[in-house]
Amino acid sequence: MRKSIGVFYGSPPGAFPKYERVARELGSALARRGAGLIYGAGRRGVNGALAKVALREGAHVTGVIPNELYERECLPDTYGEIFMVRTLHERKSLIYRLSDAFVVLPGGYDTLDELMEIANWNQIGFHRKPVVLVNVDGFFDPLLAMLDRMSEEGFFSTVDRAIVQSALGAEAALDALGVPPASGAAAGPRTVAAVSGRGRHR
Repeated sequence: MRKSIGVFYGSPPGAFPKYERVARELGSALARRGAGLIYGAGRRGVNGALAKVALREGAHVTGVIPNELYERECLPDTYGEIFMVRTLHERKSLIYRLSDAFVVLPGGYDTLDELMEIANWNQIGFHRKPVVLVNVDGFFDPLLAMLDRMSEEGFFSTVDRAIVQSALGAEAALDALGVPPASGAAAGPRTVAAVSGRGRHR
């Protein structure tokens, strides 16, 4: 059964080419292993680098974006099957529901928000979906040290600390999530859908 991997990242490309490069590597690795991509939609920066490669190489790609952002950023040609929702909270909630596991790439406030929420949901038992950081050139070292400190100071257990794993690259991250190599994955059709609290509407 194909796994769907939610990916969190900073939308800007970052100051160095390595961030888009690792996004492309992840998109390619997802396709090779027959896994689907769940992402925040968009064509620019890391968004586009990740989704374009994943879709081109045969992964099923699903984007989730609030209607206001979709219209503001003029994204009619964004990659994959697109779900349009009303709010950022609905966007996160749907990404969480659609994903079987999560990969986190370098990013900013939005990326930390998504990471901490999904880790907290694991901690309190809302789900059991593994989380792996791709620690590009030590980007997440300070965060990992902070998580260690929180555990040492008794704010959560060693079991809770283990919710957030780290890996040095895209392939290692998928290995940690238990995504096996696979072949023959095909890209799905591109549609635009709206999602409300009552479900999916076309």
